[in-house]
Amino acid sequence: MDKRIKQNLLKYNTPRRIVQFLSFMLFSAIVFNLIALPLLLPVLWTWGLQKNAVGDALTAIQLMLSGWEEINIVFPWLALASFLVIGILIGKSLCGWLCPFGFVQDLLDFVNRKKTEISRRTHESMIYVKYGVLGITLLISITFSAAKLMGVQRSYENALGIFATAPFTALSPAETLFATLPKMVLNFRNAIVEKPVLDALSGVSSLPPLFWVQLPIMVAVLVFAAYVPRGWCRYFCPHGAIMALLNRFSFIGLRREPVKCAKGGCRRCVEVCPTLVPILDLPWEKFSDPECIYCLKCVDACENKAIKLKYP
Repeated sequence: MDKRIKQNLLKYNTPRRIVQFLSFMLFSAIVFNLIALPLLLPVLWTWGLQKNAVGDALTAIQLMLSGWEEINIVFPWLALASFLVIGILIGKSLCGWLCPFGFVQDLLDFVNRKKTEISRRTHESMIYVKYGVLGITLLISITFSAAKLMGVQRSYENALGIFATAPFTALSPAETLFATLPKMVLNFRNAIVEKPVLDALSGVSSLPPLFWVQLPIMVAVLVFAAYVPRGWCRYFCPHGAIMALLNRFSFIGLRREPVKCAKGGCRRCVEVCPTLVPILDLPWEKFSDPECIYCLKCVDACENKAIKLKYP
């Protein structure tokens, strides 16, 4: 029994959970009292916290292109470098090991064990949705930046409102979960201290209209992720779209030993993959599938130890 417990603890999934939890705490950085945004990473996070150790690189691209808070428009070299360097060096492994919203989706696995099966055809069609989300985000940001440089942005800004500054982040479920809702709770708590409960509750009616769009989106995404493992990552995350393009050229990859692999007689690696990577259909020497987040569940699941991490 002791040997079995030891083997389970040494598997990749346990240290991955620990790393996810610690990174979540580090990202919040409240206990560390770190200065705001010293690091940009291609993960789904929020810019809405006052004490934030990590910045969301895609949000940085949107804000830099829009000239956020009267700051001059700046080409997002640092944010793009974050995507490129991390994408080439370690691929989408941050999605599987560090992303806070990915961690939340993994926690939802414990809430609902009965998962919805997505057919291969449907999956292959839906993975392109995230590229559409990315394309719309960049189109709005770039065109607004061009309009601002030409001094004709007023009508554009009036039409789009907050979406002109951050078209994706304005509706991001991570922004709602990690910033908007905590701020609401904090403000409500402070209001109760200063005035009666009924007066504090009346403040709910004064919430901005955008919140009533953000909240259903966040709830829908979380419910979807509870039934479809990593559903947001698979089909909707624009960060994942960028990293998927870079994942093909990443130094990191997986290797499958054909002598040890039972192939069609097992398929355990394919069954446990949260992003439906067709492992058995990929080259055995090294594969870096665009959808692979390197959670290494396939490595843990393989009883023959046929799958191994390969770098470079």
